[in-house]
Order: sequence, then C-alpha cells, then structure tokens
Amino acid sequence: MKINRFTALLAGALIVSCNATKTKNDLATNLPIETTIRLDQVVDDKAPVTIDPGRFTVETVTYHLPKVIQGTYSVSDFGKYIEAFKAYDYKGNEMEVTKNDTNSWTIANAKKLDKITYLVNDTYDLEVEGGIGGEQPFSPAGTNIEPNNYVLNLHGFIGYFDVLKNNQYKLDVTAPSNFARTSALQNTGTKVSDDGKYSTSSYFATRYFEITDNPMMYGNLDVEEFKVGDIKIVLSVYSPNKVHSAKSLKETIFKMMQAQKNYLGAINTTPRYDIYLYLSDGKEDSPKGFGALEHHTSTVVVMPESMSKEALDEGMIDVVSHEFFHIVTPLSVHSEDVHYFDYNKPTFSKHLWMYEGVTEYFATLFQVNQELVSEEAFYSKLMYKIQYSLGMDDTMSFTEMSERILEEPYASQYINVYQKGALIGMCIDILMREESNGSRGILSLMKELSNKYGKHKPFEDDKIIDEIVAMTYPSLRTFFDTHVIGTTPIDYEAYFNKVGLKVAEAKVKTNFVQNAGTLIIGANPNYGTVFFTDLVADNSFWADQGVKSGDIIKTVNGTELTMQNVNELLTEMFMWKPGKEIEVKLNREGEDIVIKTITTQPYTKGESIQVNENASESQIKLREAWLKG
Repeated sequence: MKINRFTALLAGALIVSCNATKTKNDLATNLPIETTIRLDQVVDDKAPVTIDPGRFTVETVTYHLPKVIQGTYSVSDFGKYIEAFKAYDYKGNEMEVTKNDTNSWTIANAKKLDKITYLVNDTYDLEVEGGIGGEQPFSPAGTNIEPNNYVLNLHGFIGYFDVLKNNQYKLDVTAPSNFARTSALQNTGTKVSDDGKYSTSSYFATRYFEITDNPMMYGNLDVEEFKVGDIKIVLSVYSPNKVHSAKSLKETIFKMMQAQKNYLGAINTTPRYDIYLYLSDGKEDSPKGFGALEHHTSTVVVMPESMSKEALDEGMIDVVSHEFFHIVTPLSVHSEDVHYFDYNKPTFSKHLWMYEGVTEYFATLFQVNQELVSEEAFYSKLMYKIQYSLGMDDTMSFTEMSERILEEPYASQYINVYQKGALIGMCIDILMREESNGSRGILSLMKELSNKYGKHKPFEDDKIIDEIVAMTYPSLRTFFDTHVIGTTPIDYEAYFNKVGLKVAEAKVKTNFVQNAGTLIIGANPNYGTVFFTDLVADNSFWADQGVKSGDIIKTVNGTELTMQNVNELLTEMFMWKPGKEIEVKLNREGEDIVIKTITTQPYTKGESIQVNENASESQIKLREAWLKG
C-alpha cells in the first residue's frame, strides 16, 4: 500500500436454484462457489450479490466479509456495507440467519442452505469524516457503485464460508453492454442478453485469495494497453470530467515501468500488470484517501482529478512505482502471517521495514539509478524522509510497531514505514555495498530471498533477520539489533559519510504547504477552519505574499476549502509547480485578503544532503556503486 505522501500527513447472470444438479452425495468442497454481482439491478448505489456455495454436509456454517485485507494495516470492516442479508433453502424459503458481529453471519441447518443474497453499499459514498462507525477502508481498497463507474475491489462484494476458504469461485458480473470492463481475474467468457442491453462476463478464481487479489473496474473508462518488454500493461482510467485520459498518461507509465523492469532484471516474471486509476472530482460522495493498494499483478490508484498533468505524472510515478515493486516483497518474499492471512483475526509480521520500507526505498532509488531524476533530487527525497521521520517517534522499535500495528501508540506511527522504513532500507544497502566492495546491495539480497522462498513458500517471521545476517555480513546484525529491533535512532550522517556525502545547513527547496517536511498549515475541526501557522514566516513564497500566522484559508482557485475537501485541496497545493497562476482568499481577523499571483519556487531554512568535496576515491567509488550498481 502507498498512501499519498501529503494526504498521509493529515490526520454476473442470475443463478437459479440448483436442485436439478445437486444430489445428496455432493460435497460443497468439490464445487466452485457460484457468485453473481448484478450491476444491472443497482438501486440507490446498492448492488445485489448472490452466493451459491453448493450443498453443505455440516450442520452450521458462517459467512464472513473481511475485517482487514492484505496490503493494509488498518481495520476496514467490509461487513458494515452489507444490507438485507438473507439465506434461502432449496424450496425457496427464507432461513434464519444470526449476525454474530460486523463481518459475520451464521446459518443453522446448513444442509438445507441453497444460497445467500445481500446488497452491497459502496464505500466511496460513505467516505466522510470517521466513515461508518469510525472506521473506513482506505480509498484504493474501497468500492464505488455509480451509474458511470464501478470500482470492484471484490473483497467488498464477496466473502467466504469458514469451511470453504480454499474452494474455487465462479463469478458472473452483469452490466450494461456498453461498459468498458477490465479485470486481472481470468475471464472465461461473456454472454450478451437477447435485447443486447446487458452482458454477463464470467470469471474464475482458484481460491478466495484470488478473489481479493484481483480487482476490476467497469463503466465509462478510458483504457490503454501496451507492452513493456514481455509484460502487458493495461491502464484503466476513470476521469469523471474527462480531465485526464489513459492516453495522456501512457508515455509516463511506459517510461517508468520500463525503467523499473530494467532495474529489477530477471526478478520480474508477471506476464500482465493492470493499473486502475480513479480520479476523484472532490464532490461529497467522492473518495478522499489518495494513494494506491498493491496486488500481485495489479494496483488500484486514487488521485484528485484537479491535479495538473505534470503533477499527476509525478504522483503516478510516486505511487505506482511503489506498488509495482511490491512484486518483490511481500508478494515474492513474505512471512507466514502474510501467506496464511486471516481476514477477520489477522496477525501481523514484524517486518514492515521490509514490506513497505524496502519497497518505498526501491521506488525512490530506481529513479536515480535509471536517470529519471538527478542525484540532487534523490538526495532531496532522502532528506525529506529524514525530516519527516524525526517528527515521528524515532525511538520506537520497528519490529514491535509492525507486529502491533492495529494498536496505539503504534497505529498512528504507521506512516513512518514510508519514511524511516525506506531509510532502514538505504542503510542496509550502503552497509552491504561497503562490505562487498560495491558488488552487493539490498536488491541482490531480495533477489536471493525471492529465489529461496518465492510467492508459495513463506519464511518464519522470527527467523528472517537471522537468515539475512547469515546470508550477508555481521554488521547487519548490529544494525538490526540496534536500530530495527532496538530503539536507538539512526545516525544517518554516518552512512552518508561512507559514500562521500554530508549534511549541511542550506537554503533548501520546499513546497507550498510545508517547510522541509513540516506542515505550515494547521486546522481547527471545531470551527471547520484551516490556517497558516507561525512557520509560514520561513516559507519564502508565502512570506513574499505577506501571509501571516493565523490567516485562515477560505478558497483555493475559486473552490471553498472545507473539512470535507481539505485533503484534496491541500494535496493540490502540495503539487503546485513554479509558474502556476493561483488565487487564494484568506481571512485575517475578519478581513478578506486575496492573493492572486504566479507561483515561484518556495525556499526555507534547513539541512540538505550534499557531496563532500573532500571525499576519498573509495567513498566516491562506493557512492557510484550505491546509486548506479
């Protein structure tokens, strides 16, 4: 999963009764679970779902929707979005159902159970402050049911029976025939209705995991297909106001993924990769959690539609590259907690430093390795992560935080996996380069682990660090014990010194909502206001405009800023580039002030990573191996 780096700062055909084909000797475990989603029968943004599991031979069964899904580290409770849950016997009579909790329903006399039906409400419509009951799915893990677009993260529509989790699934999705439809799930055929208005696409999954691992998107989509080497890329874009298109993003995605494939080398073996991009128009029923969620061969991305072409390109490189690198970890290298994931009583691995941190590090390093960005830009990103991480709890054990990520105080520190987690990856990389005279790094380590384990063989969570040390060098033992398992903050300057770099005071580039990683904007939820803090004085752009501490932001380019759209508008400001015409209305002690100008590059006082002019030949050589090896 990749949370947008700024957003994170703020706080099928109808199945008939199978009496004719089922016998007393049929076992549910021998039959695919037949599932239908009827997008042609949606009422009030609620889609009917039918689940036909085959004949049970046990007395009682329980049906679950996921509480937590893989790739996320928070509670989603998809059962909250289910309504009118009913069970029917083979004579069509409604059966008694007991709702155990938010996400599970139990049916007694299961031998008589023919099918269950229910309605699914989409999460995007209900994605308001606090969601339903205070929890809500991260937008890229959520669902959308609208006349023009359907985001089908199937874990939000289809659940599992406790005794049939490893059964095959047959899924039929019925929708208007003119809808574009894309899915990474195996398509076994499409049938068109007699009047031609609707069509039913059929899909097959070998087990429930494949249902949760293969999202779909239906509707008025813009779709582009292209090849990156031997990988087929399918880019599906929904832009409600047609601001952006798959065609306009195609070149950026192609260039990025070509560079990623070059960087990874033989480690990548997937023949197809799907990218689903939903662009939010900022309305009340639109998603507000910007970022992406990875799957084995796809990713779902949510971004603001209002972003400029340049900003969207940058954002897609940031989040999609991160998700694609997840094919290394945890998709190829993962623990038993991941491999045998329990959707309702999950346990978590201790190694988020690897799953999210190393993945984020790869997504940052490959850009300079493949010359997509300059070395200076790479160092700037590292400095941003250092400054951000220092604002978190820098003495918290990373392994403890990972294992207990749903609890406080650990849950509120999750965003640090993309900051300090990536920096942990950097330190391991530099240590390995130093120990091997530049010939080995963390990418080669992950390749070795991938060859040893792979997607079908998990490692033991408590033993993986010992294995890594045995495969590498004793210095990594000290590093893990001190800074990953232990609570001692990392002296990053010591690692930069190894590669001939230094940290020095400087006038540094920043953006329009931060000073060197620290927000210059605050909020008062009680009054529904967002304002500049006293740090605005150190932001050159706003200081030049005469902005003062306490100034309330009323509108941004004509759009009123509210607590509902604050993430979208501040993300837009975060992505502004120099040379953009803007108009911002402020309120200072009851007086409106309008700033109408063209943006210039903001600067602030801070520290930057710089080349050490006195670096030795060996330090320079090690830096070259680190960046380009």
